[in-house]
Amino acid sequence: MQTYKLLAELLDYPNRELVGELDNAVTAHGTALVWLAEIDRDDVFSPADRQAIAAFIDALVAQDATEREAAYVATFDMVPDHSLHLTHHLFGDDKNRGPALIDLSEYYKSFGFTHEETEIPDFLPLMLEFVSQLDVQGAKVFLADVAKIFTVLAQNLEKAGSPYAPLIRILETHGTLTRLAA
Repeated sequence: MQTYKLLAELLDYPNRELVGELDNAVTAHGTALVWLAEIDRDDVFSPADRQAIAAFIDALVAQDATEREAAYVATFDMVPDHSLHLTHHLFGDDKNRGPALIDLSEYYKSFGFTHEETEIPDFLPLMLEFVSQLDVQGAKVFLADVAKIFTVLAQNLEKAGSPYAPLIRILETHGTLTRLAA
């Protein structure tokens, strides 16, 4: 599911290479929305979800590189309540976080998904890379396990007026139990 892979990239550090690829893809398809419709052939995401993602991409591409990178660092690296390391929202720096990270790595391995040993497995972009390899139902179940964290993270980002908040809200809605029944 390429849309989850795209969300992983959008929530990762916005380096020049990534933004250049986004700009090229949007230019080749005319608009971000047209490109997203092509990526989301399984209609995993609603038209409103696609619209929010497209608006985010358009804003990201239009931003100055230094400004974009500084905003990302200020948002995610300087404010613990905005951390993309999801177990931080459950455990903080508690010693129980370590076993949770090990369990998550083992869970990935049980699906044949491997990651660099230097990557912390609860980093949301990495988690979304994993989700992108699951089927639709598997993705919903996995996201449901962290939906409450998405709620807290989205609220924190909304309070700060972050443009990343809508992306987290999309993930939250894809992990709710009502979506699992759909």
